[in-house]
Amino acid sequence: MTALDELAFEGRPFDALAAVVTTPRSTSGSITPGPVTDSVADGDAAAGVATTATTPADLPTADRGSAQSGPAQPGTGRSGPRRPGVPATFMSEAPRTPGAVAARIVAQLRGEIVAAHLAAMDVQTRWQEQMLTALGEPGVAAAHRADAPTPSLPAHDIRGVLDAAAADAAAADGPAPDAATPDVADLGAAALDHSTPTARLARTQTPTRGVEEPGSPAGLLRVVIERVDTAGVGRLVLTWTGPAVTEPLAVRGGIARAELVAGEQPVLVVEGSVVDPAPALALAPAGYRPEGGLEPLATTPVTRLGDAELAGLAAGRAGDVFGPRYAQPAPALPGGPLTAVTELRTGGPIAVGVLRAATPAPRDAADVLAAGWHAASVLAVWLGLHLVVPDAALTPGATTTVDLVEIVEGEAELIAEVVDADLLPRPWLALDAELRVADRVVARLCGLTLRLRGTPAGTREGGEPPAQPVRRGVRGGLAAVDELALATASVGDLTPALGPEFARYTERRATRPPAGGLRLVGRVMEVHGTRGDLSGGAVGVTEYDSAADAWYYGAAPSPTVPNVILMETSLQSALLLGYHLGATLVDAASDYCLRNLDGSATLHRDVDLRGRTIHQRSTLLTTTVLTGAVLQGFTYELWLDGEDPATVAPFYSGQSLFGFFTATALANQTGLDNGASVPNWLDQHPHQEVRMIDAAVGASGPLELLTRVEVVDGGGRHGGGYLRAVRPVDPADWFFTRHFHLDPVMPGSLGIEAVIQALQAWLLDNGGADGMTEPEFVVPAGVEFTWRYRGQILAGDGEMTLEVHIRDVERAPGRVRVVADASLWRVPNGMAGLRIYELDGIAAEVREKGAPSW
Repeated sequence: MTALDELAFEGRPFDALAAVVTTPRSTSGSITPGPVTDSVADGDAAAGVATTATTPADLPTADRGSAQSGPAQPGTGRSGPRRPGVPATFMSEAPRTPGAVAARIVAQLRGEIVAAHLAAMDVQTRWQEQMLTALGEPGVAAAHRADAPTPSLPAHDIRGVLDAAAADAAAADGPAPDAATPDVADLGAAALDHSTPTARLARTQTPTRGVEEPGSPAGLLRVVIERVDTAGVGRLVLTWTGPAVTEPLAVRGGIARAELVAGEQPVLVVEGSVVDPAPALALAPAGYRPEGGLEPLATTPVTRLGDAELAGLAAGRAGDVFGPRYAQPAPALPGGPLTAVTELRTGGPIAVGVLRAATPAPRDAADVLAAGWHAASVLAVWLGLHLVVPDAALTPGATTTVDLVEIVEGEAELIAEVVDADLLPRPWLALDAELRVADRVVARLCGLTLRLRGTPAGTREGGEPPAQPVRRGVRGGLAAVDELALATASVGDLTPALGPEFARYTERRATRPPAGGLRLVGRVMEVHGTRGDLSGGAVGVTEYDSAADAWYYGAAPSPTVPNVILMETSLQSALLLGYHLGATLVDAASDYCLRNLDGSATLHRDVDLRGRTIHQRSTLLTTTVLTGAVLQGFTYELWLDGEDPATVAPFYSGQSLFGFFTATALANQTGLDNGASVPNWLDQHPHQEVRMIDAAVGASGPLELLTRVEVVDGGGRHGGGYLRAVRPVDPADWFFTRHFHLDPVMPGSLGIEAVIQALQAWLLDNGGADGMTEPEFVVPAGVEFTWRYRGQILAGDGEMTLEVHIRDVERAPGRVRVVADASLWRVPNGMAGLRIYELDGIAAEVREKGAPSW
């Protein structure tokens, strides 16, 4: 294989000339890409013009001045414009002078090809000379052809050439001159291969708006090398968005990797190449959302939109288009080029949203951006993001990269997928999109970010509800605390959810709702009680929408809701009532953290919560104020949406005791055995015969809590069998960032879920599912279980150990359940374990799908 053969492009030998752009000089010396307007010189699109566009003049600009205050590159980790297949990395931040730079891809290769490819080198040299001639500076390459001091690394100083070219580009007001698009015959490149490459100089005019030195040139130049053969079209595009450097510049490398170097210092590395674009968006089918991913604030069966529906959204009538769950003030969507939305569904890389629409084929970058903005606006309202922002206005967020590949006539299909989204700090989403004509990509848009501007509703002093609430619950009532307020509280500021009395806790360790996928209360609908009155009798009503594609349905070894979710949603709703009433305000000088202490709960009937809303009523029983602690007891009852609590019994109920503790009180925990380290049953009976079973019961991701379980058949306190499992504790475990902000502890409900998984593994190992065609795990109905917590698993603990004593096995047609008692130990590194959980009546059940109830 020869050196030239190694320059394979999609399997074909290839060679190219690189070109470079200029941008404004930064006073700090760092590389400062400037904004690029929507205007593209005629003819540039066919050469693959890439632009970086900020707020276009024809899009809403009500919050243009504050657009930079939105989430900076939210969630995705993007640090700048993306070009699929051509990642660019700036390498140097050496002092630079104004100017523009160009380099050629063949320059560095000459020294390596001289010995074996003299003829090829001559062709390349003539090609370079004629290109530079086309740029307006003949003879420069020839001046260096024979006397380059280091043939293996030519470093031709062509700053003067490109200074003139950059000035011309910055001043250009129309299409590039013909000289900028030399024919391949003029370049002599046909001799490189039997195919026919061509070179075009693509030119984009750039304003100096937002540049540190308004007088500095900001033109963008780049060369696109194309070749066409029987295999199709290939393109290599090399651009640089940094200012000129003082050192002579050159390009070295090949088609797979190229470097722009100043002397020996690389200032830009480009890997890969751009071929004739094929569709890149996968448009993944609907699936379970990742833990912590955005869940819609409303759902609708509507999947297609015609002219009338798009006009309704443009007029702010989202309720007329998507249904009653959207029937509250909605922003009027900007007019846009989409003529019909042919598909609107969940899916995409983060399982949030996918949109397909018809639109005219774009003529310039502004058309591409307008189509993307129209799609993002429809998606934002479809997700219900406006439902928690009064007087919501849609505003552009982060910078967007637009790549206009080809200008064609007629209709195009826009496909878009949400690539990132969140409620915080205000609802926003980011999308990528492609415009296709006959399945050929003619334009791409990456990283378009839309955010909602407005003042969220917040709780007033004394716990009074917002003066002008807008969020409505599933039964039509106005919420006292909405999803945005609770999400904000979970990661810092408690004020929107609880009122200004809680402002001092913003950056301090304090009681907060869990965050991310463990925040399992959606809205506080009503509070019947007075702040400061902790005597008992106050009632709180909450709602939680359990999305059919919520993360836990995909992670749990069960098609129905797992026990951890039932526990968390009920306990979180109860504690919000006590916190709202002011349990921690009895000692305003102290910081309190929340711990659950005791509880009992019963699932009364089989329920399928997927796609349903949980309606909960919690009642405060008692409050006890101690030194360093406030204890509160609650009862709670849960119903499904559509059920009348006056006539229908709850599907789940329980009671629980919570403690709000100061740091000093938490440091004095002694576990369940008054500080003694009590060994587990197997350690007390070390000569028992132990076998190991696999704990893989179908749990995955965040809910995969165990890998194996030790079994002593016939062992344990009841003689029905004994189980023991050990789980390492990793400070990076996902739940520590969710539960709680500035106070990381493992949720007790997850410890209980680990016990249940051990029981499920034992059920399978003992033939519980034998004879079943479609076995599935469910939370057993009609079994009351109780728990006691006297400690918690912390991020610094080395491991946790659980043990289970089998108490009973029960059978019914199509069902088998096991009931047990259990304990759990925290085992800090190098220390004896401390028993901190005790469970009574914990159960697991396997059933045939569709089996009758007990």
